[in-house]
Amino acid sequence: MKRQSGMTLIELLVAMVIGLGVTLAVSSLLVVGENHKRTTTSTNDADQTGSYAFYSLNRALRGAGSSLVEGNFVNAGLFGCLLTATNAATGTQFLPRTTPFPAPFSTHFLAGATSTLTVAPLLIAAGGSDNANSDAIVLMSGSGTDGGVSRPIYSSGSTSSLPLQTTEGFNTPGGHDLVLLSQNGQPGCLLEEVQPGGVAATTLAIGTTGTYYYTTGSATTLSSLAGATSTYVTPIGNSTANNVQFELFGVGTNDTLYSYDLLRNQQIVQGSGGDVSQAIADNVIQMNAIYGVAMASTPTIFHNWANPADVTDKYDIVHVMASPTTMATIIAVRVAIVVRGEYYDKNYTAPSTITLFNGLVDGNGTSLTKTITLSGTALNYRYRVFEFTVPLRNMLVLAAA
Repeated sequence: MKRQSGMTLIELLVAMVIGLGVTLAVSSLLVVGENHKRTTTSTNDADQTGSYAFYSLNRALRGAGSSLVEGNFVNAGLFGCLLTATNAATGTQFLPRTTPFPAPFSTHFLAGATSTLTVAPLLIAAGGSDNANSDAIVLMSGSGTDGGVSRPIYSSGSTSSLPLQTTEGFNTPGGHDLVLLSQNGQPGCLLEEVQPGGVAATTLAIGTTGTYYYTTGSATTLSSLAGATSTYVTPIGNSTANNVQFELFGVGTNDTLYSYDLLRNQQIVQGSGGDVSQAIADNVIQMNAIYGVAMASTPTIFHNWANPADVTDKYDIVHVMASPTTMATIIAVRVAIVVRGEYYDKNYTAPSTITLFNGLVDGNGTSLTKTITLSGTALNYRYRVFEFTVPLRNMLVLAAA
């Protein structure tokens, strides 16, 4: 009898088992490959986010004190003066603040105070971000252009005209050059704008109808500064050229790194945006910083690190803002940024702690190490730590002068 062609039941079952095995193997490879791809993508995204945050902070910090150190060098009273600035178009004073700073600086920065921020190249507010574990960094710098040196008023001026021996450095025909008026021993300093076309050889015209104009306040007045030969005029840059950086950096409760323009240049001058902070990078879960300081006897040589939360040694922001001498000893800053990847991996468990500033101590030998403890679902993400030191070149120039 001739055998019929086809598969027997046993052969069919064997084929199904083999096919199922192959399918499971391929599926496992696909799952593993997809998981690996997501992990790699998430890790790369964290690396890119951290690198961009590092780049943004590093570039800004390196210019800290530009245009300001000259004023401190000639004893113009810039460091530590209460900065006053007003939007002349609306008559709104935005420094000192009359309302809290916008998030992420609305709660913990200066403990909610609104009127105590003074001029300084660099300030660190320990725990000053709305993300309470993160610090807030205050950065102030100008353009540092040739001729941007503080110069005295050589005879009595007025609220619209300042007599100077030279107006070199004020050379923008369209106006919007910004100056700081200060006086050693005066508690306050004023932000003013040069009038368009108001630059003569020995006279600087203040734009009474300009974007920034201020006459009277609690700390000082324009008339008292303009009428004293002990007053200095410091050019800090041009508002339309965006070369003036008076900024806050901090981390929000949504794990995003933000910057905030203290002079509100984009809103007031460019007419866009509002009184809000600008997002720089997301998935930043913490940012901390410490000072690198020099001794008065060796002002250009790094001596030790200092904790910005140290009230005893007076490196907390309140004491530093009140001490130009302390400001002048800060020649470096070390910053640590912790970035989290976006991918939640149920099969991964991160280390339970992340260490920042490992092995660093202050001048008393006290450890500055910070430990971040992870728990719960936070352990199923991957993290990257970016820790870097930035020498403050302008402060080093000041120290060497």
